[in-house]
Amino acid sequence: MTQALTVLRHGNGGHQLMVLLPGAYMRAADFEQAGFFAAVARCGTPFDIAAVDLDLEAISTGRALPAVQAEVIEPARQAGYTRIWLGGISLGGLLALCHNADTPGAVDGLCLLAPYPGSRLTTNAIARAGGLDDWTIDAEQAADPEFRMWRWLQKPPPDFPVVVGYGTEDRFAAGMQQIAGRFPEACRCAIPGGHEWPVWRELWEHFLDSGRLFA
Repeated sequence: MTQALTVLRHGNGGHQLMVLLPGAYMRAADFEQAGFFAAVARCGTPFDIAAVDLDLEAISTGRALPAVQAEVIEPARQAGYTRIWLGGISLGGLLALCHNADTPGAVDGLCLLAPYPGSRLTTNAIARAGGLDDWTIDAEQAADPEFRMWRWLQKPPPDFPVVVGYGTEDRFAAGMQQIAGRFPEACRCAIPGGHEWPVWRELWEHFLDSGRLFA
């Protein structure tokens, strides 16, 4: 059973959509207040935005991402959007990766801003195995969406569009660098700064200017 989501929409024309997932304790309105919508309007790229509110309880129980699929992504397909990207900040970036790993083909690309790499229990288990390339997921780990996300990162499809950006002083930068390293150099962007809105806004503008989002 899914929950009713609050979705803040911004229309810029065209048949492409960016679905944005917030980080922990963020709201969809924070994207607008931080200037994400205004940056899209200025860049002139014809795509729409759907920023989603996610409840932490719904995330922890596994209800949030099925709701995003059922209430945002599938209706967007039915409405005629030809390309749908899934993006997120921090926890939202992790959730975007998890959803893509568990629902292949649901979206056409990922925009990951400072993606949270998951709990230390997850990342330490992979490190103890010798790193991501030497790690093999076991049955118990396969029940955890974070481990399934890292399994997808072992060999992401080479033609699947992904952009990853983060601040070099972010407290989770080491894990974010690991995520970014699974993709070609042209897909990565690291800039000075920490885990904060000014950094995420600059990364967002960089992606808009690069043309990679909807190339």
